Amino acid sequence: MSAPIQSRRRAHVRGESADTADTADTAGTADDTGAEGNERLTAITGTLLLVLFAIEGVTILQLGGLLYWHYFFGFLLVGPVCVKICSTLYRFARYYTHEPAYVRKGPPMIALRVLGPFVVLTSCAVLVTGILLGFAKSETVAGLPMLFLHKGFFIVWAGAMTIHVLAYLWRLPRLVASDVPGVRRVRGAATAVGGSALRWSVTVAGLAGGLVFAMAAAHLSSAWR
Repeated sequence: MSAPIQSRRRAHVRGESADTADTADTAGTADDTGAEGNERLTAITGTLLLVLFAIEGVTILQLGGLLYWHYFFGFLLVGPVCVKICSTLYRFARYYTHEPAYVRKGPPMIALRVLGPFVVLTSCAVLVTGILLGFAKSETVAGLPMLFLHKGFFIVWAGAMTIHVLAYLWRLPRLVASDVPGVRRVRGAATAVGGSALRWSVTVAGLAGGLVFAMAAAHLSSAWR
């Protein structure tokens, strides 16, 4: 049964007119565009981060020869990670301030809501300790060497991120495809929503910011040679 017919039947039960129900449905759909767009921005940035994390992972396998690139892609990650965190926190704020579209969208499963802050905090900890290692490799925090903290946070982050990725990976192709011109009509893609150009612009801006940071600071890896 189509949504308009269902809406009219619900309206009849409540004693409302069909026009009133149709107007409410149209308003709800328009309002939902922001929540749907936020989900797609998070998906696009998440997909980009998966690629960058994979490249960064390759550099870990041979730090002796790829240390410069480990720093480069580590600094590059900062921009997209910031976009992803901001997108996620925006949804969090809108949901808990009872924005109707985000309430209709609903929250993640309880386990993922508990895991989310942990992923954010460990991501920040890995990036911050990595950056600090470039500027002052001999520094300690609470008596613990910075390198030790960086490795420790990475191990904890890797475990949390693995669960996070496995929970959301299956949704990425259809969400990202809906924002790619020429691909959005492919079977299985999510319905396109407005704001695609803005979402890609934000993603590119985050990547560009990370690239500028990487080009300016990757030379700090020489302190370890």
